[in-house]
Amino acid sequence: MPTSPPISTSARGAAAPTRILLADDHALVRRGVRLILDGEPDLTVVAEAGDGAEAIEMARSEQPDLAILDIAMPRLTGLQAARELSRIMPGPRILMLTMYDNEQYFFEALKAGAAGYVLKSVADRDLVEACRAAMRDEPFLYPGAVTALIRNFLDRAKDGEDLPARAITEREEEILKLVAEGNSSKEIAELLVISVKTVERHRANLLQKLGLRDRLELTRYAIRAGLIEP
Repeated sequence: MPTSPPISTSARGAAAPTRILLADDHALVRRGVRLILDGEPDLTVVAEAGDGAEAIEMARSEQPDLAILDIAMPRLTGLQAARELSRIMPGPRILMLTMYDNEQYFFEALKAGAAGYVLKSVADRDLVEACRAAMRDEPFLYPGAVTALIRNFLDRAKDGEDLPARAITEREEEILKLVAEGNSSKEIAELLVISVKTVERHRANLLQKLGLRDRLELTRYAIRAGLIEP
């Protein structure tokens, strides 16, 4: 577990509010969530981002205590951003904020280093407590997620199996997302600073691994996997 960040204090000796980075590609959602968080004396939003890549940039510059990431965002998803943040900046806690009550996303969020998984439909009820739990190094799970964990544990105990391995690598996932968003091989190569030949090799590997035939089927898979919105 990451070590607790130092607690800063004000001139009067009170603990400073938790500094939060909020990432969601819908400005109205960010506004509503910010109203919830900024209404609490111990929480304050110090930066906003409209996609996963921007969230990583803002985290580097603002050094927040906590990052709240939507799962479905352009450029990089919240899950991709969480993995990268966990790799380059192990200090900030991470919460996933999503409309998807989906076991696959939930387990991927845990593997990506998230401390909690909050549904947007009940954010007004759960998000503040999830933030506080994360800063106490405690996980926050909504009731459906707890059920999923228990079911998964029982199934693994019965079958003697671990969680299934990822079907594709993180680099292949990046390529898949960009292909599904309509980028050409040249555009993807420029975005990822790799060669066009490397992009085409990754795309061929994706088609073979996933048993798919073309860009359309890759796009449908990306939608099902939560990499892009339909």
